[in-house]
Amino acid sequence: MEFQEVVRRRRMVRSYEDRPIPPDVVDLIVQNGLRAPSAGFSQGWGFLVLDDPAGIARFREACRPETAPERWFAANVEAPLLIVPHSHKDAYLDRYAEADKGHTDRSDSWWPAPYWDIDTGMAALLMLLTAVDKGLGACFFGIPAERIESFRTAFGVPAAFMPIGAVSIGYSQEPPRDLSGRRKPTDQVVHRGRWR
Repeated sequence: MEFQEVVRRRRMVRSYEDRPIPPDVVDLIVQNGLRAPSAGFSQGWGFLVLDDPAGIARFREACRPETAPERWFAANVEAPLLIVPHSHKDAYLDRYAEADKGHTDRSDSWWPAPYWDIDTGMAALLMLLTAVDKGLGACFFGIPAERIESFRTAFGVPAAFMPIGAVSIGYSQEPPRDLSGRRKPTDQVVHRGRWR
């Protein structure tokens, strides 16, 4: 598929057919995510891949809030593949305390933004685009904040790794939709030369 077609077709898909994704496609999705940029080539991320019904059911149970679980896609997701991207802040603080980066400590006070989360989000986007390129649907969604510890416990995630959300992937059951009319006009969000 041409790149512009991949970008045009990318949207959040939440309903999937009950059929597995070939292992080589799963591997490609993950490998393409690892091609994301990372500040200082820190690669401060980790990815939990869930591609069996038992693991996905455990994810739903771990992420199900007690109040209004029907409001959370994380508590109701039905997909043949889930990938949970985790950021690893310490990898960035360690890398930027090295001599070639010019800092002498592991402080995060000088970081203008949490690049550990941003870079992990870029990896997730590459996974979303790869899914579209392979004829799949995908959705990036959040995990309820109060369920992070339950999720960590259920999957043995070390405390240094923070899930930034999850990506569900599968063969879409949803009809194609054109969302271009719902996007904000370009002149409301793109500023050329100066901000108005």
